[in-house]
Amino acid sequence: MKLDDTDTKILNALQKDGRLSNADLAARVNLSPSACLRRLHLLMAGDLVSGTHLVLDQKAAGFPGTAYVFITLDGQDRKQLDAFEARIQLIQQVQECYLLAGQADYLLRVVYNDSQDLERLHSEVLTRLPGIRRVQSTMTLRTVKRTTMLPL
Repeated sequence: MKLDDTDTKILNALQKDGRLSNADLAARVNLSPSACLRRLHLLMAGDLVSGTHLVLDQKAAGFPGTAYVFITLDGQDRKQLDAFEARIQLIQQVQECYLLAGQADYLLRVVYNDSQDLERLHSEVLTRLPGIRRVQSTMTLRTVKRTTMLPL
């Protein structure tokens, strides 16, 4: 999708504040409300926007801790990868999961409410997934930067 300057302004404004009314958005990008809404509908119908959602404050939701977990499987055949990926989808505390090239097979971002919760997640959930050889966790001390905004 080819974006012009106005499209970029619309997308950047909504990445910063997805709750903007159409009237406020139109004023920020210097369009009439009807023209702004028309452009927004075209942008939403394209492939660039994958969805909209509400972002909760992790601490306020009861999950002050974040850990990054490296997972190594016994093997990397398609059946093992598919089994692991299907099961990881069911664990709500796993916020992100990436297939890696390198020593570990997957990188997870998990949230937890205290050290006992992280230990439970590690020993009772992650290590019991199919094909697990190794689970290595790294706890974060503080979030310095976290964003969902892509540079356009």
